[in-house]
Amino acid sequence: MNRISLLGLVLMALLFGSAGVAHAHPHGWIDLGMTVQFDDRGRVTALQQRWRMDPFYSLVVMEELAAEESTDSMEERLDLLGLEIRDNLATREYFTEIDHGGRPVAVGDVEDYSIRRQGDRLVFSFLLPLEKPLALGDAPLRYQVFDPSYYIEVVHEAEDEMPRDDALTLRGVGEACNARIIAADPDPAKVAMAAQLDADETAEPGLGRFFAETGEVACEA
Repeated sequence: MNRISLLGLVLMALLFGSAGVAHAHPHGWIDLGMTVQFDDRGRVTALQQRWRMDPFYSLVVMEELAAEESTDSMEERLDLLGLEIRDNLATREYFTEIDHGGRPVAVGDVEDYSIRRQGDRLVFSFLLPLEKPLALGDAPLRYQVFDPSYYIEVVHEAEDEMPRDDALTLRGVGEACNARIIAADPDPAKVAMAAQLDADETAEPGLGRFFAETGEVACEA
C-alpha cells in the first residue's frame, strides 16, 4: 500500500479540491480535544489528544484509501495510515510544545494511537506521555499544539467560537486543579504574512506558534 504522510495528504486534498480554495495559510484545520492525565500522586503523566480532521481532508483521505488496490480491509488501511501519521509526527515533536515554570517538558514516544472515521470526519487519537511524571507545584503547565509551518491550523473544539467543555479536561485529579484555554493573539504583521502565502510557499520557521492557542493547567499548592 502506498501510504502518504499527513501533510502530503493535506496537500493532495488541495490539489484535487476546487479552484475556490483560498491561497493563504492555513490550508486545513484540526479540531483538538485534550485530556491531561494525572497519577495517584497528583502528577501529570500524559496528554491524551484527539484530533478531528476537517471534513474536506477526511473525504479525500477516505477516497484515496478506498481506491488503493489492496486486499486489506478499510480498518486495516486506516491502521496503516495511523502508523504513518504517528511516525511522521514523531519527527515533529507531535506538533506539541509543553512548558512548566518557563522550562520545556520532555515527552516520550507515542505507543497508544488510533485513527477512525466518525461521521464525516477522521479522528486521530494518541496518548503523548511525559518523559517523567510532573508535579506542578507553584507553576502551571502550559501546552501549545500547532503545525510550525501553519499549513494546518489546530484549534480546540469550539461551538459559537467558544471552547467546548470537553476541549480541555483533567483526568485523575480533584478540584485542587483547574484548566483554561488562552486564545491566540497574533501580531497583525504575522496575520498579514500568513494571508500572503500561497499553497506552494514555505512559511518562516515557527509561524504556526503565533496562531496557537495555549492550554493551561494549574493546581493549588
